[in-house]
Amino acid sequence: MNRPRVIFFGYSEVGHDCLDLLVQRGVNVVALITHQDSAGENIWFKTPARVAVEHGIPIHTPDSVKSPEWIARIAELKPDMILSVYYRHMIPEAILALAPLGAFNMHGSLLPKFRGRAPVNWAVLHGEPRIGMTLHRMVKRPDAGEIIDQEGVDIGPDDTAEQAFRKVLPCATEVLGRQLDALLAGTAVGTPQDESQASYYGGRTPEDGRIDWSASAGSIHNLVRAVTDPYPGAFSDVADARLMVWQTNVVDGGWGMPGEILSLEPFIVATGEGALQLLRTEWRSQADPGLIVGDIL
Repeated sequence: MNRPRVIFFGYSEVGHDCLDLLVQRGVNVVALITHQDSAGENIWFKTPARVAVEHGIPIHTPDSVKSPEWIARIAELKPDMILSVYYRHMIPEAILALAPLGAFNMHGSLLPKFRGRAPVNWAVLHGEPRIGMTLHRMVKRPDAGEIIDQEGVDIGPDDTAEQAFRKVLPCATEVLGRQLDALLAGTAVGTPQDESQASYYGGRTPEDGRIDWSASAGSIHNLVRAVTDPYPGAFSDVADARLMVWQTNVVDGGWGMPGEILSLEPFIVATGEGALQLLRTEWRSQADPGLIVGDIL
């Protein structure tokens, strides 16, 4: 009996671990479709290309798979199943329809919450106490298809986005591992998502790290831990300098105007509600944010 032919669309460390699982389970992965590492991005994670190179899986890095040329090329690969794991572009319905066993996506949230891009960062920013990974059937709308399986993990109120990511990462292979046989046999059972509970968020940019001191101390604390390193970081511009804020702590008090410095030792700033201790900061040139002009505190 011929083994089902699987095309893997993927990126990020979640993609790395899931592709590695497929290889270890002897799945017939006929191609990896992935992204070129961006020169301007901090690549702090493993990527599935490493697994593909080690195991001789053909690698393709198209700018888009929406063109007629790429739809035809993927059709020539005759996929029985498509699996997408942290692939950053929408896959058109014409490609999804090529796989008789179905097309499935691993999404980094407990769907239907936090559909869209950067789900772990958004969950941390919103102060979520629990995050997860969801395997779902792919449809035209992003992250809206039937849920096949999901697994969650608790995170703490001071966990950074990277710490939260590290905690939730094993959930992806746990879910994929227990559903893999059913996926390949075409017997996986899905459950429709509750649209009344759905939320959608777009991608984030460095500018989204700008601190609004009129927000509550808790909200700013969540922003800081959602975008702190290895992400671009939270910041506040002061004259011609940029104050990068990498770690904070909510403290009692805060009777001052939002953004007013209440203390330098320790470094405490008033917010719209409460106060925030800035535990780790650095000053940068506003004209050249990559240039450090002051000591890291």
